[in-house]
Amino acid sequence: MSAALEPSWLARLEKEFDQDYMKSLKAFLLEEKQKGHTVYPRGADIFNAFNHTPFDKVKVVILGQDPYHGPGQAHGLSFSVQKGITVPPSLKNMYKELESDVENFKTPAHGQLTEWADQGVLLLNATLTVRAHEPGSHQGKGWEIFTDKVITELSAHKEGLVFLLWGKYAQNKSVLIDPSRHTLFKAAHPSPFSAYNGFFGCKHFSKTNSKLIEQGAAPIDWRISS
Repeated sequence: MSAALEPSWLARLEKEFDQDYMKSLKAFLLEEKQKGHTVYPRGADIFNAFNHTPFDKVKVVILGQDPYHGPGQAHGLSFSVQKGITVPPSLKNMYKELESDVENFKTPAHGQLTEWADQGVLLLNATLTVRAHEPGSHQGKGWEIFTDKVITELSAHKEGLVFLLWGKYAQNKSVLIDPSRHTLFKAAHPSPFSAYNGFFGCKHFSKTNSKLIEQGAAPIDWRISS
């Protein structure tokens, strides 16, 4: 499993794959398949967030909780779905906020966010796999230990990152981040259940770019090609 990780991340996380929790997680995933369960995303896509956004390229982190659990949706990037798949409600609300916040942003006909990832936006879910049609089914199996380590490594060994923490679950991860080194923007989750409680109007996308420019970094082009 570790061999699939992008080299700059593997250099920092390789020891994690020798830990007992990771061995248990591997055994659990194998058992899921042996029992005939479908697991998303497919194996080759589990570490997609890292492959698109090497450690030294990370500028922004958007934290999600769980991969999408429907057919063809999850491909290893939080909030993103593959082209040809209906745009999920939370991402639709992200597009709405982008239209009001970012000049010249036009909502695309798809939900694939690889263009963000390739610019340095780490689209990280806390749990990297899920059983089909069973949200949260792979929580508490070890992935959170691994992704907490990812956040800790970023906090300790990078400077000037912008963390977008939407909803209580993501905001609980703020204890892993050094606020004297990084910027934390917090808002409600973009889910239809909470978007009107402070996600709409948060202007996190333009605020992120203002912060990056202030720090001498190139801003993110949030526009997405159709």
